[in-house]
Amino acid sequence: MPVSVPRRPKRPPRVLTVLRTARITPHMIRVTLTGDDLAGFPEGQNGAHCKILIPQAGETEADFRTRLAGTEKPVIRTYTIRDFRAGALELDIDFAVHGDAGPANRWAQEAAPGALLGLLGPGSKKLTTWDADWYLLAADMTALPVISVALEEMPRDARGHAVIEVTSEDDIQEIDAPEGVAVTWKLLPHPEERSTAQLDFLEGLDWPEGRVRVGIAGESGTIVALRDWLRARAVPAEDCYVSGYWKIGLVEDEHQLEKRRDTAAAG
Repeated sequence: MPVSVPRRPKRPPRVLTVLRTARITPHMIRVTLTGDDLAGFPEGQNGAHCKILIPQAGETEADFRTRLAGTEKPVIRTYTIRDFRAGALELDIDFAVHGDAGPANRWAQEAAPGALLGLLGPGSKKLTTWDADWYLLAADMTALPVISVALEEMPRDARGHAVIEVTSEDDIQEIDAPEGVAVTWKLLPHPEERSTAQLDFLEGLDWPEGRVRVGIAGESGTIVALRDWLRARAVPAEDCYVSGYWKIGLVEDEHQLEKRRDTAAAG
């Protein structure tokens, strides 16, 4: 007779406050969060995704916690843990910003020390296996945090290629990548327009011998073209992390609904 294992109760959202913000490039803001609720946050999760929960303007911490415990859902968006420092109870999230579109975008640009933010997660970390002969990474600015963590964590003798699209030359970041991984930067001054720069780069790549592991994330329309190209090259799906983080013309809720529909149709 099968044994029923009770589900672990969900942890309530952490409520954190902004410690500081820094515009690390013209279109990237790093928000450092802190708070006692970070006690027990798992280490080793840089690059994992999390859910941020955005309070209403002027909402007190007590009111925000009450609302999070109730049935009224706040605005929720998905971001990447850029860095967590357990000893200091500090967690960094990088926000790619372009104008004031979107509630998370606006929140990050307006956030000041003491501002509130809810946090759920972390989710499962995707880029963790470093057993390939070479690596292929591609990203736009929304996926730059997860790709940066991957480049920092892969073995120092790793080989491969990374292509990253940013809004301007001033958005190019210093990343501690292995010497054997060539990082190529492409400019995408209008992120609201679909780009073929990453696909063009892959098509012009001198494909190395051996097993490749792939990490690609960014705008969904671009991602579909890259996924189709990888399939045409017969790269095994189990060696690929490919994820559409957003889609031109859709807010995150609409994009997530579309992704669920596509997954259901494919299954």
